[in-house]
Amino acid sequence: MPVSNSVIDLSHHNGTRLRFDKAQADGIIGVIQKATQGEAYADPTFKKNRDAALEAQLLFGAYHFGTGANGVSQAEHFLEVVEPDASTVVVLDFEDNPTGTSMTLEEARAFVTHVHDKLGRWPGFYSGHTIKRALGTTVDPILKNCWFWLAQYGPTPVVPPCWSTWTMWQYTDGGVGPQPHDVDGIGRCDRENYNGTATQLKSWWGK
Repeated sequence: MPVSNSVIDLSHHNGTRLRFDKAQADGIIGVIQKATQGEAYADPTFKKNRDAALEAQLLFGAYHFGTGANGVSQAEHFLEVVEPDASTVVVLDFEDNPTGTSMTLEEARAFVTHVHDKLGRWPGFYSGHTIKRALGTTVDPILKNCWFWLAQYGPTPVVPPCWSTWTMWQYTDGGVGPQPHDVDGIGRCDRENYNGTATQLKSWWGK
């Protein structure tokens, strides 16, 4: 199966001097930007990076960093900030929260269900060891509906039994994991493989 190494994800940690035209020329097709966290925080670089990415004719997506708070209110906050259209990839980031309480499985189910109810499609579900620890060998009847974005910095992707395969695989954070780590105009950053060709990625995006 061909793989397209053409997606990056960003947040305010990547700074404010980003050149998406150079990233596009370097082979990047899609950008997924952090939009929100918890029930009130919005990433200060979200709107600027969204506008710049779209101006550079890149596909655009947004993710929400889940915390230990009401899942529906987090989803409402995310949708209010992002205002996604049919071409916007939307994702829940489910990982351990280093600055507070972490999202529970129940809160994650509430989040993705609310997004589905509002948009008519399931969001992506980004996670690595956190979901593997939480589910073990269990197949979650709600979360299995989401397409899976694996976070694993190593040469071989290992998908938890809840999903049959990965749709995207974050193989590096710009420091750890296989090369390449950086992108022209962006620098070192989180990079993703898409499980398909570049043409398939463009057709799939936002569906």
